[in-house]
Amino acid sequence: MSDTARLILEGQEYEFPVLTGAENEKAIDISKLRGTTGYITLDPGFKNTGSTQSGITYLDGENGILRYRGYSIEELAEKASFMEVAYLLIYGDLPNSDQLAYFTDSITHHTLVHENMKRFFDAFPLGAHPMGMLSSMVASLSTFYPESQNPNRDITDIELTIHRLIAKMPTLAAQAYKHNVGLPTMYPKNNLSYVGNFMHMMWGVPAEDYEVDPIIESALNKLFILHADHEQNCSTSTVRVVGSSQANLYSSVSAGVSALWGPLHGGANQAVIEMLEAIRAEGSPLQSWIDRAKDKTDSFRLMGFGHRVYKNFDPRARIIKKAADDVLGQLGINDPVLDIAKQLEEVALHDEYFVKRGLYPNVDFYSGIIYRALGIPTDMFTVMFALGRLPGWIAQWKEMTENREPIGRPRQVYTGATQRDFVALNNRS
Repeated sequence: MSDTARLILEGQEYEFPVLTGAENEKAIDISKLRGTTGYITLDPGFKNTGSTQSGITYLDGENGILRYRGYSIEELAEKASFMEVAYLLIYGDLPNSDQLAYFTDSITHHTLVHENMKRFFDAFPLGAHPMGMLSSMVASLSTFYPESQNPNRDITDIELTIHRLIAKMPTLAAQAYKHNVGLPTMYPKNNLSYVGNFMHMMWGVPAEDYEVDPIIESALNKLFILHADHEQNCSTSTVRVVGSSQANLYSSVSAGVSALWGPLHGGANQAVIEMLEAIRAEGSPLQSWIDRAKDKTDSFRLMGFGHRVYKNFDPRARIIKKAADDVLGQLGINDPVLDIAKQLEEVALHDEYFVKRGLYPNVDFYSGIIYRALGIPTDMFTVMFALGRLPGWIAQWKEMTENREPIGRPRQVYTGATQRDFVALNNRS
């Protein structure tokens, strides 16, 4: 097979290298295209453009495969803790017992945030969106740790920044939730697991011992693992582009939080619940909504079904479906909105129309169900997503900086006015 691609422009032939990835992925290296030919490529949304070579996550949407550092998502979700997966993504290998103990201990002892940050929360209006608060707070961490702003800091300083961010993110997320609903802040408890401590800060109340439910803890552990990385998506690419300017890790991740906030990215599970609530409020038989979803002339779409990347089945959905069933069984919730969700799930898994088109329930469908069952407001759904995605963002930022990748600088095809002469104000029509 040829290891070059040939391009003919204006009668001139050019050759560009063909690269092959570890999983036999093919790419044409056009990094010298503009310098050689004077042309650029046009690829809106970068759907066909590889911005980097990465060794973190492998995703094969056609065959429903997702692996972190070579480990299948199914095996990691079943056997690993979120701390193990975070270590794997950031450092490249699963930790041994000593490495995991050090990593966990370091993070546990950095969970507190500076008391002055309470003043920042106090300045937000009651009911402020948790994602807006989280993005602001993560960016502000760099002002409390100014050494993180030095692009030439040594590896020890970088590791400390990484550990601080992983430790403080759940604290800030829980504080954003408490402020949003008008409840008092809970301090971290170092004797709990990473996920258990977050649950305590979310749902605990002063002067009472919060009891961590192991079934809910297990479900959230799985959800965080399933969301931990997903190749070069919108928020991950944002973190890498911002970091390519040598911006500090806190600022880069804050930008990722903002990118994740968008309804086309992290807001998908919120859209699921909003759709289910609309179906319940309207009161029409469920079959009428299913018929609308099948009607190409109708603008209605079932949210949480199918995936733009996975063309067969989202491997994460199989895992989280069981966790959702476990949580609903444990809590014994009687919620008509969740009843509608279960009915829709049954239709999508067996109706020939949905099966043939790959419109299966995806991870957003099931995560939305879990979050609603736990009483988490829809405004917090993307915050939960951000907590899981954090180690992936860190790993991608770390890989990009260690590889000394160039600053991100896309090109464009200009379509505006050509050169014009300035006209004095009194002469303009």
